[in-house]
Amino acid sequence: MAFHSGFVCILGRPNAGKSTLLNALAGQKLAIVSPKPQTTRNRAMGVVNLPKGKGNPGAQIVLIDTPGVHRPDNSLGRKMMAEVREAMDGSDLVLVIVDAARAQDADADFVLQLVKKSETPALLLLNKIDLLRSEKLKLLPLIERFSKLQLFREIIPISARKREGLDVLLKKLANSLPAGPHYFTEEQITDQPVRFMAAELIREQVLLQTAEEVPHQTTVVIEQFEEGRKLVRIAAVIYCEREGQKRILIGRQGQMLKQIGTEARLEIERMLGVKVFLELFIKVRANWRESRGFVEELDWRKQLQHLVAARPK
Repeated sequence: MAFHSGFVCILGRPNAGKSTLLNALAGQKLAIVSPKPQTTRNRAMGVVNLPKGKGNPGAQIVLIDTPGVHRPDNSLGRKMMAEVREAMDGSDLVLVIVDAARAQDADADFVLQLVKKSETPALLLLNKIDLLRSEKLKLLPLIERFSKLQLFREIIPISARKREGLDVLLKKLANSLPAGPHYFTEEQITDQPVRFMAAELIREQVLLQTAEEVPHQTTVVIEQFEEGRKLVRIAAVIYCEREGQKRILIGRQGQMLKQIGTEARLEIERMLGVKVFLELFIKVRANWRESRGFVEELDWRKQLQHLVAARPK
C-alpha cells in the first residue's frame, strides 16, 4: 500500500467552525477563533501526519483554513475571497463545513456554487451536531437534502469543538488523497511565521474584548519582533478606521488596551514557550479596508518578502 498525501481546502460560511476544525485536527492552535464572523482573513495551513500502522501505510494531510465565504463589498473582502479561490485551486480535496444548526441559511448556496464550479472532489461535514442533541431527527433530513445534490463523495457528521467524529474524518481524508510524498517534515506543522501568528493572537483579543463594528474595522501589524533566548520583544500597531474606535480600544484610563495586551501576551507566551514583552499602539487609518495597497501589505507573504529584502547583504 502506498503512502497518501495532499492538500485539503476547508471551505464554508463565516462561523461554520473551519478554524476550530483546523486546530482540533492539528492538535494545537494555528488559527484564531472568535464568535465574530469573518475572524479568519488569511489562509492558515496545518500539517497532520498519520503514522504507519497495521495495514495502514501512513498519510500526510495538509489542511488549509480559509476565510468565510461571503459576498465582498470592499478591498479586504475581495482579498479574502481571492484567498479562498487560490486555496481551492491548489487543493486535491475540498472539505465543505456546514453549521448543522443553521444549514438552511440561504447564503449557504453561495458555497455550493463554488463547489459546483470546482472540479476538485469534495466531502461535506455537518458540524456542531452537539447542538442538535435534542433534535437528532433534524440530522437525517439534512443528510438526505445534501445527498440529493450529488456534489459530495461523503457526508460526515462531526463536532469540531467536542472532537466528535474526527477519527472517522481523518481516515476518510487519508483514503481520499492520492498516493504522494511527504511535502513537509514531521516537525513542521504550519507555514505561518511566528510574527504573523503573534499579530493574529493580538487581533483575536480585539475580537473577543470589543463589540459592534470595532472588531471588523481593525487589523494588527507587527513593527518590531526581537527574539532572545529568554525574552521576545514585540511592538505592534492596532489600526482602526475612526477616532471613536480608538477611544474604545484604549478604554477608560487605558483599561481596554491593557486587557487586550495582557491576554494577547499570555497567548503568545504559550505559543513561543518564552517570556514576552509586548507593546501595543493604536493608529487611525480611515477606510483602510478600502485601500487595496494597504490590504495587500497585510498579507504575511508580502511582509516576509519585505523582511528578506531588508536584511543586510
